[in-house]
Amino acid sequence: MGATGDDDLFERASLLDPTLTPLAERMRPTVLSEVLGQDHVTAPGRFLERMSRAKGRIPSMILWGPPGSGKTTIARLFAQATHAHFETLSATSDGVRRVREVLKDARHRRTGEGRATVVFIDEIHRFNKGQQDALLADVERGVCALIGATTENPSFELNAALLSRARVVRLKPVGAAEMVPVLRRALDDETVGLGTRGLEASHEALCGLAAACHGDVRRALNTLEVAADLLEDGDTSLHEELLAHALGARRLAHDKTGESHYNLASALIKSMRASDGDAATYWLARLLEGGEDVMFVARRLVIFASEDVGNADPQALIVVNAAAEAAHRVGLPEAVLPLTQAVCYLALAPKSNSALRAYKTARGLVQRWGPLAVPDQLRNPVDALSRAHGAGAGYEYPHDHPEGVDPSGGECLPPALATEGRGLADPGSRGWEASAKAALEARRRRAQGDSGDPGRSEHAGPVASAPEPDGD
Repeated sequence: MGATGDDDLFERASLLDPTLTPLAERMRPTVLSEVLGQDHVTAPGRFLERMSRAKGRIPSMILWGPPGSGKTTIARLFAQATHAHFETLSATSDGVRRVREVLKDARHRRTGEGRATVVFIDEIHRFNKGQQDALLADVERGVCALIGATTENPSFELNAALLSRARVVRLKPVGAAEMVPVLRRALDDETVGLGTRGLEASHEALCGLAAACHGDVRRALNTLEVAADLLEDGDTSLHEELLAHALGARRLAHDKTGESHYNLASALIKSMRASDGDAATYWLARLLEGGEDVMFVARRLVIFASEDVGNADPQALIVVNAAAEAAHRVGLPEAVLPLTQAVCYLALAPKSNSALRAYKTARGLVQRWGPLAVPDQLRNPVDALSRAHGAGAGYEYPHDHPEGVDPSGGECLPPALATEGRGLADPGSRGWEASAKAALEARRRRAQGDSGDPGRSEHAGPVASAPEPDGD
């Protein structure tokens, strides 16, 4: 289906007065080689360049990259280079019915004209399951080539069936150094740029604008045009202050359910694990300033305190729990203070993953051996019948020994795990747990020297005064 009447009117008006079209649209590359920052896929011999010259079937693809990296431009140029009909669908306004109409036209075009169709879907991650499913059959049969554009990880947002039928092409943010020449050309070009206005901008001002746009060429060009429109009559200088005013506040790209969410959380955790407090504080700020849920961050810090610090510094869990409670109580903006304190503490703390290793190994033993019986000496002798059947028999009460430990080292594992289960909870070699292990081994050595043959206790512990709960 073609453009609407309103679209035709706007296109004719734009031809008569190019300034009605945004500068970024007027400066859009006309050949694939002009696309900035994507040489890894557009340079001669690379995937997109080779496919644009191919005579056979047009491949479906998902262009995944940040805003302003050239996704729409590449899709249009690809269709142009392959002489395919270009059709656009909107994830927000086109439902399943519209999708089916486009596909029906593509079928007629292929059989009647022998011409391929490229269906371009911007922000394809916003397509719901029904819209995605409507594309499957025709994409698979080659009725059309699907080119989707997304800023989100396709693995998170697209169903597996559609994703398996398309190649994912990763685009990169455009570097500031690559962007500056385009901004300069936009100022000088008298045909599609701003050249007729006689504007001036220093190299430093353009570098600052390019850096502030973080790889978004479209935003940089449109900001340049806004700044030009803000000039007073007779003024031609696009200085840094004016460009900053035109740019406005930086919007942090952060989707609390998408890839950004997981990448930033991963960066925070790995920075703390590396004891890089500077980086950890930066990634914390990125999360919080991007609108991340305070309690999500707090939960990750609590987990880290046990998973990566553990008993190398048992105080870490106390500090982080207190910080999480404080953040919950005071809320933003003050919540950033206890969370920053906790992050800095965790980055400084000695690291141990002994708790994680111990539980993973124990879980493996449980899964492999199944429900092994509790040894008799550990069973709870709560009544005469259980005692008659051996519950508590042979249990040595550690407090009866001079050092408060069983000189034998204890035999509390099921017999089947007497060898394999040892070393399960070996402490790490850092911080408190290292000194605690050394102290325990010293007490055991002293207990063995003092006791000779420790014998067996006449009772099974203070059962009457402090019975153990069933199942413990």
